[in-house]
Amino acid sequence: MNSKIDNYLNKTKNWQKELKKLRTIFLDCQLTEELKWGAPCYSYQKNNVAILHAFKDYCGIGFFKGALLSDTDKILTKPGEHTQSGRQIRFISLKEINKMEHLIKTYIFEAVEIEKAGLKIEFKKTEEYSVPDEFQKKLNEMPILNTAFKKLTPGRQKAYILYFSAPKQSKTRLTRIEKYTPQIINGKGFNDCTCGLSKKLPSCDGSHRVLQKTK
Repeated sequence: MNSKIDNYLNKTKNWQKELKKLRTIFLDCQLTEELKWGAPCYSYQKNNVAILHAFKDYCGIGFFKGALLSDTDKILTKPGEHTQSGRQIRFISLKEINKMEHLIKTYIFEAVEIEKAGLKIEFKKTEEYSVPDEFQKKLNEMPILNTAFKKLTPGRQKAYILYFSAPKQSKTRLTRIEKYTPQIINGKGFNDCTCGLSKKLPSCDGSHRVLQKTK
């Protein structure tokens, strides 16, 4: 047991009983317990297996390679539309967790076997994503934008493509494209710092809010 997890659980306002039960289940499965990304994380021989989540409407287990689980009982949820690897099991009560304890352990043991076998997720490549028509038109009209976009890393390109593609209305897609065109031209990724104050460069940590407050 990790004392950092004790502190995390004692400070947790929502789903405390549920998270403590899930923790017990993971420890019963003989996994290593650490605090990562601000949450209880469980690993097998230094390979991340799962992490516990506490959200407003539910708590749950996030399997890092959940897409490889067989999910014969159809209890896994995809966190986001474009999530390729992770899968969740969501809970809304302690009673539900107690009832599913044996099944939860079955999924955990399968996730461990995936790590033992060294299985990897085949991630979709950036070029396999469809560029929205509005953005492709903009790229064709602005050579400087096209060149700058091609210089971005595949991950940064994908982030923009997914963000621009998300809205259903063309007007909204165009608004997003116009807003981030200067950022792309400046060689910045969607999540990159643009104010220079971030302590986690090149990523943004919200330090720009200091500038907003002083205006």
